[in-house]
Amino acid sequence: MDTNDWSPRTLAIAAGRPEGPGEPLNVPIVAASTFDAGADRAYSRQDGTPTWEALEAAIGALEGGHATAFASGIATLSAVVDTLPVGAKVCVPTFSYAGSRGLLAHAHGTGRLVVTEIEPEDTAAWVAAADADLLWLESPTNPTLDVIDIETIAAAANGLVAVDNTFATPLGQRPLDLGADIVVHSATKLIGGHSDLLLGLTIAADEGVAKGLRDARTRLGATPGALEAWLALRGLRTLPVRLAEQTRTAKLLAARLLDHPAITRVRYPGSGMMIAFELPDAETADKVIGSLRLIRAATSLGGVESLVERRAWMAGDAHVPAGLVRFSVGLEDPEDLWTDLASALG
Repeated sequence: MDTNDWSPRTLAIAAGRPEGPGEPLNVPIVAASTFDAGADRAYSRQDGTPTWEALEAAIGALEGGHATAFASGIATLSAVVDTLPVGAKVCVPTFSYAGSRGLLAHAHGTGRLVVTEIEPEDTAAWVAAADADLLWLESPTNPTLDVIDIETIAAAANGLVAVDNTFATPLGQRPLDLGADIVVHSATKLIGGHSDLLLGLTIAADEGVAKGLRDARTRLGATPGALEAWLALRGLRTLPVRLAEQTRTAKLLAARLLDHPAITRVRYPGSGMMIAFELPDAETADKVIGSLRLIRAATSLGGVESLVERRAWMAGDAHVPAGLVRFSVGLEDPEDLWTDLASALG
């Protein structure tokens, strides 16, 4: 059977495994910084390790491109920026991950880049910015869950189009199939899935672009740890079943939140495990979060445990509605989650 015929669920489990008689089913943790001379692999920072490569093979198969693993999600943007010339024009959504906008704002402030913010769902404005050197997209956006028309924007673009696919995952959308040049992930989130690692991934449609990103990783020293790469690969194996269950729960909870009188707005794109709901003001949102017993207040997302955060408390997200609560739905019993929410909202 041709592996190209395998479903994403199968690829998440089967891709990137060692092959051949006597090989282990799972790639081991190769904890080595240097290797015996005489072969292609000499030093891990520049040549990688078998553990990194197994993860890259698996996520590359899922996204349909050439993958590179990085030390963190934000390191992927650093690498993309590193490939751009000084003075390059970059566009970024007004509502998107605060860390990405912060990095780009710093590059703008130092004269490294010329950065413009565009409303996520203003497709006409994105198309009008088609001559930019980089269109940095994120869909759904963090934390407002706006959906960007990747295909239309990519078709108009003259420069690079990169898509942060952390929330959707390759099981929800494949941006390279929609015309994007680069996909990035914070594998810290859904791919790892257990809130126990930091890791980033890029996947490029073109092998030359992929090499540029890999060279940037070497220059920046943004290499992943062996344990983190192994944990991310192990997490990827269960992503299909985790995401399917989390999505079922998220749909149920989003519908109930929509009917709750205390909620002023529910943002849910129709799939995935992320919900954003709005309360009248910051004080009300903080009281609700402080009343939760099962759902934890924390700043990350995508793990097996449910987490909430009022994002406007962060300086980089001060423009987000003050009462907006980002809700990362975990794998707990949905009725237990609803009981906790309903009690806190009441």
